[in-house]
Amino acid sequence: MEKKQKLRRSRSDKMVAGVCGGLAEYFDLDASLIRILYVLGTFFTAFAGVLVYFVLWILLPIQTYDEID
Repeated sequence: MEKKQKLRRSRSDKMVAGVCGGLAEYFDLDASLIRILYVLGTFFTAFAGVLVYFVLWILLPIQTYDEID
């Protein structure tokens, strides 16, 4: 049976806090793509993405060492 994946901040694929890396792992996408989409979304929403990033940074738990592939 497949283990259900949880949304967490990444320990291994992070540039600032691991939010984009965690989203990329959860949705099985490339982290660079998530980061580019995040920057574009932040720019086109009058920098509301910055607030979203900080909220996710606070709310998402960090990945534990035994969850790292």
